[in-house]
Amino acid sequence: MPLCILPSRAVFTSLAIACLLSSGCSTSQLVARGASPLIDHGVTAMNRETDLELARASIPANLKMIEALLLADPDSTAYRVQAAMGFYGYALGFVEADDRDRAAALYLRARDHAQAALDREKVTPATLTGNAAELERALARLDARAVPALFWTASPWGKWIELQLDDPARLAELPRVEALMQRVLALDETYYHGGAHVFFGVYYGGRAPMFGGDFARAARHFDRAAELNRNQFLLVEVYRARYLLRQTGDRAAFHATLNRVLDAPSSADPDLNLANALAKKQATELLSQEEDLF
Repeated sequence: MPLCILPSRAVFTSLAIACLLSSGCSTSQLVARGASPLIDHGVTAMNRETDLELARASIPANLKMIEALLLADPDSTAYRVQAAMGFYGYALGFVEADDRDRAAALYLRARDHAQAALDREKVTPATLTGNAAELERALARLDARAVPALFWTASPWGKWIELQLDDPARLAELPRVEALMQRVLALDETYYHGGAHVFFGVYYGGRAPMFGGDFARAARHFDRAAELNRNQFLLVEVYRARYLLRQTGDRAAFHATLNRVLDAPSSADPDLNLANALAKKQATELLSQEEDLF
C-alpha cells in the first residue's frame, strides 16, 4: 500500500508564504489546493470500486467534500470538473432509474459546476444561451485544455434535456449541447473513453429519422467509441442496445449485445471497474424489460 508523504513544516510554511505573496490566496485556498492530490486519488479509488452498494453509499460524502473545497477555492477548474463528473455519475448510476425528478436536479447541478469551469475559458453562461454564431466563435477559440469542461457541461446538460423532452424550450437547447460535443470531437475524440462518440451514438440513434435520427451515423459513432476504448468500456454497448437497437427494432441484436455485456470479463483497466459494474446492472435491467420494449 503506498504511503502518503506529507511536506515538512518548513516546506508547508514556504508554500504558504509564496502563495500569499504571489497570488493573494487565503489560508483556506492554500489548504484546498493542497488537497488536490488526495481528491485525485479519491476519484481513482471510486472509479476502481466494484461493489455498487459501497459506491452508492460513498459518493454523496465525496461530492460534499469537493463542494466544501469549492467554497474555499471557487475558481478551481479541477474541482469544478470533478464535481460535475461526480454528480453526473451518481445521477446516472444510482438515481435516475428510481427518481427522474431528483436525477434531473442533479444533472443540472453537474452542468452548473462544469459551466463554471467553462466560464474560466471565456465561454460564459450568456454565450452558451445567446446567439448561436457567437457561441460557435467562442468554441472555435478553445484548445484541448478546455475539453474536460466542454464534455462535462454537455453530458449532464444533454441528460437534463432527455428527462424533459415534453418541454419545447428544452429541446431548443439541444443544438447548443451538440455544438459543445462537436468541439470535443474536434479537439480530442479520445476523451473519457471516446465519450463524445457515445453521446452522438445516442443523439442520432435514439430518434426516428423523421425527427433527426440517423441510424447509420449512430452505429459509426458507437463503433468508433468501442474502437477507441478497445471494447473495454461496456456502457458503449449498453447504450447501443438501449437507444439504437431498440429504435431500429432489432430485438435479436439487442438481446445478444446485452448478453455480451453480462458475459464480458473484467477489464484490463481497473479505472473502468465502477462504470462496467453499472453497465452490467443496466444490461440486466434492460433484458428484464425486453418483452415490453419490443
